[in-house]
Amino acid sequence: MNESSKFQKFIKNNFLFRLYLLKVLPMAFLAGIRVKEFSVEKSILTIKFSWLTQNPFRSIYFACLAMAAEISTGLLVMNGIYKSSPAISMLVIKNQSFFLKKAVGKISFTCADGKQISEAIQKAKQTEEGIVIDVKSIGIDEAGETVAEFIFTWSLKVKNKS
Repeated sequence: MNESSKFQKFIKNNFLFRLYLLKVLPMAFLAGIRVKEFSVEKSILTIKFSWLTQNPFRSIYFACLAMAAEISTGLLVMNGIYKSSPAISMLVIKNQSFFLKKAVGKISFTCADGKQISEAIQKAKQTEEGIVIDVKSIGIDEAGETVAEFIFTWSLKVKNKS
């Protein structure tokens, strides 16, 4: 089993993923973010409207939506750099968001840019230069309507060997 497959197996295990969130992203744990689907090419995460995720307008607070969207992109980046040699650092350097509809109920954030992310990681390894990549996550409600779109700009760079 290769490293990418090990990482995917870990993320797909709901119990282990929830423990991971509790340890490193406790707000995502509290918000109830779940992995619906995860592969090299695509990740789908969900977040539900609840007392903890609400805003004063009876919809999901934008920061909770952004958190779910960012994790949907970040998991694909993490999958590509997991136990990578050479090691690669990842950092969000920019975020754009578009809100199209009130977010109520269960929202699914899909990022299907896995191939583009893998190519950027390979380029960073080959050139040993920082690579910047824009990655999109689209939030869909239970009726199939788009409620939000997020574009995260990730910086990928080979870590110093010091």
